[in-house]
Amino acid sequence: MGEAYIIDAVRTPRSIGKLGKGALSVLHPQHVAATVLKALKDRNNLNTADVDDVIWGCSAQMGLQGGDMGRMAALDAGYDQTASGVTLDRFCGSGITATSLAAAQVMSGMEDLVVAGGTEMMSHVMDIGMKMRDAGLSAGGIGTGNARLQAAHPQSNQGVCADAIASMEGISRADLEAFGVESQRRAGIAIAEGRFDKSTVPVLADDGSVILDHEEYPRPNTTVEDLAAMKPAFAMIADMPSAKDGPTFRQLINQKYPDLDIVPVHHVGTSSGVVDGAAAILLASAAYVEKSGMKPRARIVATANVGGCPTLMLNAPVAAAQKVLEKAGLTKQDIDVWEINEAFAVVAEKFIRDLDLDRAKVNPNGGSIALGHPIGATGAVLIGIALDELERTGGRYALITMCAAGGMAPAIIIERI
Repeated sequence: MGEAYIIDAVRTPRSIGKLGKGALSVLHPQHVAATVLKALKDRNNLNTADVDDVIWGCSAQMGLQGGDMGRMAALDAGYDQTASGVTLDRFCGSGITATSLAAAQVMSGMEDLVVAGGTEMMSHVMDIGMKMRDAGLSAGGIGTGNARLQAAHPQSNQGVCADAIASMEGISRADLEAFGVESQRRAGIAIAEGRFDKSTVPVLADDGSVILDHEEYPRPNTTVEDLAAMKPAFAMIADMPSAKDGPTFRQLINQKYPDLDIVPVHHVGTSSGVVDGAAAILLASAAYVEKSGMKPRARIVATANVGGCPTLMLNAPVAAAQKVLEKAGLTKQDIDVWEINEAFAVVAEKFIRDLDLDRAKVNPNGGSIALGHPIGATGAVLIGIALDELERTGGRYALITMCAAGGMAPAIIIERI
């Protein structure tokens, strides 16, 4: 088995995922994806005719996000037409999965130079979802419309799942809000100290003017008092029907866990931000590195995928981390940087408690609560952030994982070179 080296990792700043409010919301998703692909090309003097494939993550492949964004964005970025492209969906885990598949292609010797990454324009996704709702159409929610699947594996709203897990685990609202405030504080420090500058590239208009060159979502001055005043976001949703004449989202969970009293605790301050953004990672084989003279920044050590309870949906990252550590022959003491996506505060809080981790090593620069979660891109974003942090601190190993709808979690370990 050969090596898969990370040559470079780039990402856009993330903008608020609401039409007319976020700077990126006026753009075609392919433009945002092309931004990071072009940055990889320009920063690394990349001969794009050598790119074997572009493996791209995008969860909501509908409307402007349909049509194989990996291929179309590569063409938009000026890549040689011989550079192929494919787009995949593992919900929130799409960016990690794209990177893992790219690494597998390189490590197997089938390909020598592959770009992985992802894009999600949540402003576009939310707009389509609202229009479909207003038209009385299904937006294709997880498990909706499939009575047989829902009977066997009830799948609820993710926010209600987060509240269910907090209720089941006895994790208090105060603890979750303390986590949310800390995410904001850490992100504020990282931005002020320029920790994201190396890998964040501006998004430009066709005329070269700057559309976005900074993170729009963070609120570093957020306080515990601010969050304590917020109403739980999923209290009403819990008792809404999941489909026409169907059970409520609360009832779906109680079908599997009948004795669970779901207490609403999560809100915007303890949930991932809705944002637009893209990220890309350039991976190369040892043979290509030697031929091209490129200098690797890291190598892929191991990858893993795990499925867990689809009804609770958000609990698989712990098992994924344990599995990828075993594959790598490492222990948790070997990991210098942990990135666990903050889909909801309870996901990261439970991850830390279950694995008994040093909190200082987990999401040291904040996470999606502060910075936002562009679904299909986030995995690639987190890999790049983890690599930057390894280089900043001199660490060796980073483990990146995240929950995904359907009760899944991909994980990956990288080693700094």
